[in-house]
Amino acid sequence: MPQHRQHRIHRHPAAPWAELRVSTQTFDCYRAHSHAEYSVGIVDQGCATFHHADGSHPVMARSVVLIEPGIVHACNPVVRQAWSYRMLFIDAAWLHRAVAQVWGRALPCEGLAFLSRHANDAAGTQAVDGFCQPITSDCAASALAAQLPQWIARHARPEGAQHPATVPADLVAAIDTMHTEMERRITVKELAQACAMSDSQFIRRFHAAFGMTPGGYLQNLRINGARRLLSQGMALADAAHSMGFADQAHMQRAFKVHHAMTPGTYRRRR
Repeated sequence: MPQHRQHRIHRHPAAPWAELRVSTQTFDCYRAHSHAEYSVGIVDQGCATFHHADGSHPVMARSVVLIEPGIVHACNPVVRQAWSYRMLFIDAAWLHRAVAQVWGRALPCEGLAFLSRHANDAAGTQAVDGFCQPITSDCAASALAAQLPQWIARHARPEGAQHPATVPADLVAAIDTMHTEMERRITVKELAQACAMSDSQFIRRFHAAFGMTPGGYLQNLRINGARRLLSQGMALADAAHSMGFADQAHMQRAFKVHHAMTPGTYRRRR
C-alpha cells in the first residue's frame, strides 16, 4: 500500500487545536520520541508494545493509549504483523484552558497527568473511537470541543508545568539551550560544558533523565517544530531551515524515521 494511503493526516479549520493521524496496515516501527501535544489514540487492528515512562504494556485492537506532552514513548507492532491505529493530537494550551473550565477554574491548568496511560474498558474505547474520527464539519468540530475536555477531565489530574519543573537542576542549562537555540548547530561538548560535566558523564546523565541521548532529544525538538510549521502551511525548505536541519533532505530523512511518512505527506491537507 502506498505510504500516503497507509498514513494520513486529517485537519479541519474549525478545530486548529486538533490533528488526527490514521495509520492503516503498517509494519512501521518508531524510535523513542515525544510530542508537544497531548495524544489520545486507539488501536484498530493488530498487536503492539507500548513503551513509556512507567514501563511497557501490550496493546491490541480496541486498546486506548493516553500520552502527555514531553513523555518519551514508542509503540511498535509485533514482529511481522501489520497493525492499524488512530491518534488524536491535542494542542496543550487549548486543552489546559478547556479542562480548567470543566473543573470550574478561573485560570488554565499548568499541566495534566493522565490517571493511566493505557486502557481497555468498553466505555473508554467507545469514547476515544468517537474522538478519533476525521472532522468533516464545523458542527462536528464544536461537538468534539465540548465532549473531549469533559472526558479528559475525568481521566486526568492537574499537574505542575512540565518545564522547567521536571528538568533536573544539573541539566537545565542544556535543556534551555536546546529549546531556545535549536536553529543553530549545537554540540554535545558545548552542552556538557554548560552543565559542568565531561562529555561521557553528560550523555549518561541525560539519557538517565530523559530516556534518549542529547542528540536524539534535539532532533525530536526539531521534528516537532517542523511539524508545527508544516501544519501551518510553511514550505518544506523553509521549515527545514527554521528548525536547524542541514537541508530539506536532512529533515526528510529524520522526519520519515520518526513518523513513517515524509514531510510532504504530513503537510498535505485533508
